[in-house]
Amino acid sequence: AGLLGLAVLLYSLRLRRLRHQYTLTLEARVSERTRIARDLHDTMLQSFQAVLLKLHAVTLMIYQHPEEAQETLKTTIEQARGAITEGRDAVQGLRSSMLVTNNLAGALTMLGNELSAEQSLNQAPEFRVLVEGTPRSLTQAVRDDAYRIAGEAVRNSFRHAHARHIEVEIRFDPQQLRLRVRDDGKGIDSEVLGGGRRNGHFGLAGMQERAKLIGGSLTIWSEPNSGTEAELTVPASVAYVISADSHHRWFWRKGA
Repeated sequence: AGLLGLAVLLYSLRLRRLRHQYTLTLEARVSERTRIARDLHDTMLQSFQAVLLKLHAVTLMIYQHPEEAQETLKTTIEQARGAITEGRDAVQGLRSSMLVTNNLAGALTMLGNELSAEQSLNQAPEFRVLVEGTPRSLTQAVRDDAYRIAGEAVRNSFRHAHARHIEVEIRFDPQQLRLRVRDDGKGIDSEVLGGGRRNGHFGLAGMQERAKLIGGSLTIWSEPNSGTEAELTVPASVAYVISADSHHRWFWRKGA
């Protein structure tokens, strides 16, 4: 009777934890989609609106001021490229769990390959993903946000660091999930790192917000001309999916 009562209690606690985890995951996904919609409106769509206004200005000056129109057109092309990059990043951020699944290393490898393809062969840094420990199934919230945090760090390394080597390390420790992104690039300015963001950019702040949302901790180190390292750690109790089979083995080991 005592073992049966304990089993019922453990099962009840497990159900309660799953309900709580599901609620947090649902709230996190709604919040994430709201944030992305806001970013699309505040950044990418406004960028395209500015491009349209400049193109309209070019049509008005092209005959009377052709040289000025040409310079304006050049800056407009660069602005359009930036808007396309913002749109591509937003699409990558909207990747569903169906794509990422539980293969975090595979998803980040795919992202690195895409970013490498954006650059010429001579300029693309060497990129690799390492996995340490026995891979574990991750909870949906941790899986998605860990991908987005690491993805932001990888994009920054490819596009801004001028790095020769970029490395992602995923470590499945018994006590925690640890995810590191390292590069040997030019580093991040101390004022930007201390303030948590560049003017007009929200990548670093968004990474910290996502880490807190999943109960993790994000630390970023950087020195001028010495590269940058971002490390995310998430407790095992939050990061890993506890299967019914492992729960069953735990119960009988304790009962014995």
